[in-house]
Amino acid sequence: RIAALRGLFARYNLKIFSIQTAGAGAFQKDPSARDAWVKRFARYARFAHKAGCECIGYWPGGDLGGQTVDEAIDSLVASLKEAAKIVANEELLLSVEIEPPFAFNTIDHLLRIVDGVDHPLVKGQYDPSHFDLFNGGKGKPEELLEKFGVQRLGYIHFTDTDGTLFNGTSKHLPCGDGHIDVRKSFEILWKGGYEGWIMIDAWMTKDPYDACRKGRQAIEAAQREFFARAE
Repeated sequence: RIAALRGLFARYNLKIFSIQTAGAGAFQKDPSARDAWVKRFARYARFAHKAGCECIGYWPGGDLGGQTVDEAIDSLVASLKEAAKIVANEELLLSVEIEPPFAFNTIDHLLRIVDGVDHPLVKGQYDPSHFDLFNGGKGKPEELLEKFGVQRLGYIHFTDTDGTLFNGTSKHLPCGDGHIDVRKSFEILWKGGYEGWIMIDAWMTKDPYDACRKGRQAIEAAQREFFARAE
């Protein structure tokens, strides 16, 4: 079945670069809940490796289970240290994505998670729509990207936004249709030597094909400018 899946994508010259996982069990106080999450994550990681992925995402939404945020971060770090061993064995990069409606919803939370795990294969995810709201919705997510540091990035969900919430999370818009300067983010990534994956995040956009087209055009325009400047 995995061979059939890989064959289907190969016929279109495509690659599954990552799968997304979730689960509040990773940050519960109860060790048995965390152990169960680690075992489940191991199965997802094994599938991701066999499917040809280079990355695996983790999305820590859910209830804190009576803990404080600080306690839950400590619990999550403990689980992700175990996940780090798994992704090392499966030759994957683990990227953690937090969002404004989550219990973990600030750039400092993400820094504490990534730095707490302190493993080269456990990184954080940059999504300008989320970083914009972490930064007050003023259209300058690149300010927090600089604070977070390109070296801490796993992979990227790229989108424009208007600084509002929509359907439970940050509103996603095609590049150029929102209020951020997408080029500034690309310049920080360029200067920081980022060479990882950029996924155009078309979540809940009116026309996902339009969002993907505009996102690719924005990336290619930035590449042309930066390469020309480097020559």
